[in-house]
Amino acid sequence: MPPTSGPGPTAQDAETPRPVPPGADGAPAPSAARVPGQTRADITPRPHLTELRLSAFAGHRATVLPLGPVTLLTGRSGGGKSTALAACAALAALGNGSSLAEAFPEPHAAVPETARPDAQRRRGFRIGCVCDGPAGPVRLDLAVQAEPELRIVGERLSGDGVVYLETALRDPARRTVQAAWHTAGNASVTRAPLPDDLLGTTLLPLRVAGRTKEQRRVLAAAEQTVLALRSLFPCTPAPAAMRPPAPGGDGLLRRDCANLAEVLHRAARECRTRYGLLEAAVREGCAGPVDGLGTELLPGGAVMARLLRPEGPGTPLSRLGDGELRYLAMALVLFTGPGVLDVDPASEVPGALQALTVLADDFDLHLDERQVALLLDLAARMAARGHIRLLGALSRPSVPPDGSPGGRQGFPGVRLVEVGTAVRGTPER
Repeated sequence: MPPTSGPGPTAQDAETPRPVPPGADGAPAPSAARVPGQTRADITPRPHLTELRLSAFAGHRATVLPLGPVTLLTGRSGGGKSTALAACAALAALGNGSSLAEAFPEPHAAVPETARPDAQRRRGFRIGCVCDGPAGPVRLDLAVQAEPELRIVGERLSGDGVVYLETALRDPARRTVQAAWHTAGNASVTRAPLPDDLLGTTLLPLRVAGRTKEQRRVLAAAEQTVLALRSLFPCTPAPAAMRPPAPGGDGLLRRDCANLAEVLHRAARECRTRYGLLEAAVREGCAGPVDGLGTELLPGGAVMARLLRPEGPGTPLSRLGDGELRYLAMALVLFTGPGVLDVDPASEVPGALQALTVLADDFDLHLDERQVALLLDLAARMAARGHIRLLGALSRPSVPPDGSPGGRQGFPGVRLVEVGTAVRGTPER
């Protein structure tokens, strides 16, 4: 499908890949469909997040979440899995140029309950991340004041022993922060005011000329961080919104997947190879015999989609269960990538240099064990190509409370990270 932004299908779509490596137990991992192009190693470094740092955010204190190509957050209800994904989505919004108020519509909820106001009645929170790519590991730390008014009070961008950018609130009466970034020439540091409601890292490419080696290092670190944040796509399929016919639009899948039928109609016309792979995944993950997917353009421009059956007119989306709808939507996201998603990665960067990271809260909600296994296998194989990454949270524990067998363990290529209210620096399983 010709992408509107990001990578789309290539000539590799017609290639026949090798079999998927077996799991740790020696049995072949479940496979919804062969992924095109996975035989060629892709060594192009693409900016991506490797850590999410919640120093003081809601119920998190000194929490560090390591992120792999496919990462699932596990733990008991109330342990902070959804909160961590919300923090990641807020960083993505800031990286896209949103203001603090847009990224944090309820900033008071992000302030830890135990935080005590200072003499000026100020309270806030601290979050950050680490991204890797051509510039090496780059760390972003952000301190936000939520009360009595929302504003950035400190930001630091650093890596390789160098502080590329540092900001601080010097005068509370001014709506600016004093910024200093690493440079060269007559002065080793350049200072200037920046707005206190925008991420300073996103503004650096507009303020640094890039004439010296040090300035180019600052630009590389800032651009890598911004690109990694802009490539995050929060996806929360809402089955109730997917059942009615979808009105015509731009053909880009929204975060709630309400226009799923419209996107399927576009994919059927523009990307037959990946559409065929999606149909193969649907045959394995949906109940009953399925021949494929069909779409119909209704009078007025709306689109209706249905599962095609060996007999009868098929099953429209309006009659599918919540689990089948969520499975279909997530498989579509993982197969097609940003070419059909309502996401705005950096259009000036070639798609081959971008890696989309899908944020999926309650990843397994309404799904049975086989559907979860099929989607995780698909995510792992797509991640191996370098274009897709997944950060999700499980709605059910990965291990039963009594420790008996039967938990979701041992998925090849999937990292499980336990999150809990009593954990500091959450360990990786």
